[in-house]
Amino acid sequence: MTGFTACVDKNARMGRDGAGARERKRHGRHYTPTALAEFLAGRVAARVAIPGAGLRVLDPACGGGELLFAIRAALAERLPEVPVEMVGYDLDPEGLGAARDRAARAGVVVDWRQADFLAECAALPTASFHVVIANPPYVRTQQLGGEAAQALRGQFGLRGRFDLTHPFVAAIPRLLVPDGVFGLLCANRFLTTKAGANLRAVLLGELTAVELYDLGDTKLFEAAVLPAVTIAVRGRARERCRYVSVYQESPGARASVLPGPVAEEVTPLPPGGTGEPACGQGAEWPGRAAPASPGTGGCLPAGRTERDGRKSSADSDRDEGVPDRGPFMEGADLFEALCAGTDASIRWQGRRFAVTVGELAVPAGSASVGWRMARVGHDDWLDAVSARMWRTFGDLARIRVGIKTNADRVFISEHWGDPVTEPELLCDLITHHDLRPWRVEGSRRTRVLYPYDLDHPRRIPVDLAHYPRTAAYLEQHREVLSARSYLTDAGRKWFEHWVPQRPSMWQTPKVVFPDISDQPRFALDRSGAVVNGDCYWISLSELAGDFPAEELACLMMGIANSALGVRFYDAVCGNRLYSGRRRWITQYVSRLPLPDPATAPAVAIAGLARELAQEPEPAPAAQHELDDLVNRAFAL
Repeated sequence: MTGFTACVDKNARMGRDGAGARERKRHGRHYTPTALAEFLAGRVAARVAIPGAGLRVLDPACGGGELLFAIRAALAERLPEVPVEMVGYDLDPEGLGAARDRAARAGVVVDWRQADFLAECAALPTASFHVVIANPPYVRTQQLGGEAAQALRGQFGLRGRFDLTHPFVAAIPRLLVPDGVFGLLCANRFLTTKAGANLRAVLLGELTAVELYDLGDTKLFEAAVLPAVTIAVRGRARERCRYVSVYQESPGARASVLPGPVAEEVTPLPPGGTGEPACGQGAEWPGRAAPASPGTGGCLPAGRTERDGRKSSADSDRDEGVPDRGPFMEGADLFEALCAGTDASIRWQGRRFAVTVGELAVPAGSASVGWRMARVGHDDWLDAVSARMWRTFGDLARIRVGIKTNADRVFISEHWGDPVTEPELLCDLITHHDLRPWRVEGSRRTRVLYPYDLDHPRRIPVDLAHYPRTAAYLEQHREVLSARSYLTDAGRKWFEHWVPQRPSMWQTPKVVFPDISDQPRFALDRSGAVVNGDCYWISLSELAGDFPAEELACLMMGIANSALGVRFYDAVCGNRLYSGRRRWITQYVSRLPLPDPATAPAVAIAGLARELAQEPEPAPAAQHELDDLVNRAFAL
């Protein structure tokens, strides 16, 4: 058993469905919820070409066999006369035991293999399966360990940070026959993050994604994972990729406006274009099939109709803050809504969700910047913004994460006793709790023990001999701090922070914003406080150019805190979490657009942002004024 095999064996049971996986298995529950397994299997079956002989199906991480049972039922419904041979791999004997018992009771024959698929896949014959359906284990590189991760990189040609989903997916193309179908259930973060580049490369290479469902914060799993379903075929498909997302609506939040077609004007077609039920599960497709647009595989491009019912920019301005949710589908099931041809709003399991329909857009350089949803009218709006864009945030300055101590209980507190440590080493700390749009509240008075020379431009730890109180305090926690062996292995002092950033830069003004927030909270800080790792920051000292740094900083805050900034984020970045929360990380914020600072609207935006940063509680009218100025700056 190799190093990474042992790690898979240990973690596959825990990583797939969260910490409660063992408990669920004990009660006969399976890794993949039944309804989700049936949806995935139905979409896969709808794509399978009618074979000349039998079909071979593989699940490389089958667990309790839920996906194999679901695909067998879906194929039996669509191709009842075609024999199906199924193979399931897993390392978990308990899960396989439950799968064997279930198969025996149902009279289903499956070749169950208690083995490491990643170790054995190279010996499997090329083009030996017509269908692969999988929910691979989600185990991060850090859990695998350096040696195991390096072995996987070499075997599967992976780059950068990855989780176990990546090698599982990388192994699939060689095993599929031409036009074979791959159904993947995994975390949706691969769509937009840099770390998802490996998966995106596979789905743009030997495989071609034809359907994509971002299931967002539907909580289909008990674990805190936002799932996505991808249907891909082996080879180059002639059609575009249908892209559907579903996220909970947040009535109290300032939502982005996505101009789109008038729902009543749409004549929807099934994604497969075959006249079969949209989801391959007997669901009735609403409306009769109309002629497909060229190259779409029988599905009208997202939002495209005979008459384009897009909103004008003036309409968008008037509707600011009102999301384009589409018609409310009374009593609709989630999976029915995913198969509908238009945007919709549904109530499901006590919550209201917005279902958005579009096409997959693959931007240039998507290996690093991720994918997004394309929509008619919406993309026209993006083109208009891009035409008036002067620079991006990332063009002007480096966007840095805050400090990461990797021992917060030792270094961070709101209740430092006296005389625990020398006061000059205790710095005010800005956390996400302190941030409001425009300003840092700082009412919590959190402080961090920061053992670095604040006057030095490089990271220079203090000499503890000059700070006896601090030395004694840290010595009490030496065991905890020394356990961070990766720090000392890198030649660092045992009492340092893992990511301290550049100490001298804390004393200059900076723009600070939280990592996770439903709405933008970009604020100007002049206090000299340190920024915590749950936030990001832009130092004004690094805003170089022909314009004053503070003017640029205020312009950046104005754009980021505007309705246009939110809408641009949702269109281009789109990394949403539960309950409408967004990730405001370097990768995304660096792409936000800036208008020419010399133009009159941009000057006015910067001036208004400066005023708002000084107000204890900005009036709502000021936000409307800001949004109007930002729209004018981009000529919208």
